[in-house]
Formats: sequence, structure tokens, C-alpha cells
Amino acid sequence: MQLLPPALENLIEALGALPGVGSRTAERYAYFLLKRDPSKSHQLAEALNGLHAGIKLCPKTFALIAEDQDVSPLYVDPKRNKQLVAVVAEPLDIVALEKTASFDGTYHVLGGLVSPIDGVGPEQLHITELLQRIDEDKVVEIILATNASVEGESTALYIQQQIGNRPVKVTRLARGLPIGVDLEYADQITLSRALEGRQTL
Repeated sequence: MQLLPPALENLIEALGALPGVGSRTAERYAYFLLKRDPSKSHQLAEALNGLHAGIKLCPKTFALIAEDQDVSPLYVDPKRNKQLVAVVAEPLDIVALEKTASFDGTYHVLGGLVSPIDGVGPEQLHITELLQRIDEDKVVEIILATNASVEGESTALYIQQQIGNRPVKVTRLARGLPIGVDLEYADQITLSRALEGRQTL
């Protein structure tokens, strides 16, 4: 016997497919949408329908751009330094760095991290295009801004090896202990980086 109308069950199933959303959370979201003004659900549906049609990847930086743009606005902005490139794993990492208002270079999105367990090899990332940019834009410094995870570290090391003898400075984002975190709760990679990057007081 079916306990819920098919329309509601379909929505619960669709929401449950999202990362971090379990069956109970999916049920709560679906019921919340059902109780709200139908126009809000239509607004959400329209946003979802236009998601793929309204977004594409920048052919130079692989950042997300609007369908009517040719290249990332951050790349063509004359105030940005094209010879300074921050290499990130995913497009949303750009948002995090931009919020600091401390970086005036450009970005290069890899489209993931090297992860043999997940079947992601270097050839599936935008590393070849990064090397082309280094040569074409006469890049002076590459900042490897990948996560401090095993995948992030191995990806950074692979890129460093591929850069080879090119006359470019390769740096890594500083790693350390976040404010308010006790030593006992810090992971080994974070602690190792904090020790390596210790400063004189």
C-alpha cells in the first residue's frame, strides 16, 4: 500500500540523492516545500531547470561563467595579474578565495583532484591546459591552493613535477591550525604543516 502520493515520493527520492541528505532530511524538505506557497516551489523548479542551460566553463580558466560570456570576467579584468595563478580543485573554491579580498591574480580550476580510488587520474584534470597557460601568459608564480588532504597533496606534487624546469615559482597555501581548535582534535597533516610553517615570535 502506498502511504504517500507519488508526486511527494518522487520529490523525496530526488532530494535524497543529494550529498549529505538522508531519507529523513529529504522527507522534511519535501514536506516543507509542500506546505509553502506554490509560487516558491515554482521558483525553485525554474532555477533548477535553468541551471545547466545558463552555465558553462570558461575555456581558459575552467571557472563557471554565464552562458553569454566567452571568458571568465576575472581573467579578462585588466586589474588582475595574469602572471599570478591560483590553482584550485573546484569552481566554488574561487568564491572562498575571492571573499578574502587578498588575491589579485587569476585562477585555474582543475576540475577535481587525483584520486585513484575514485578512478580520477591526472589526464582527467585540466593540468595540460594549466601548462599551456604558464607558457602563454608567461606566468611568474603558481599558487597550489588544493586541499590539505592526501588527494590534494598528491595532485599538488604531480603538478609541480609537470611544471618541471619552467621558470615559474611554485608555492603552496600556508597550512596550520585554525583558531579555536585544540591540538588533540587536529589531524596529522594539519599538525605536520603547522610545524613546518612555524614562525618566530
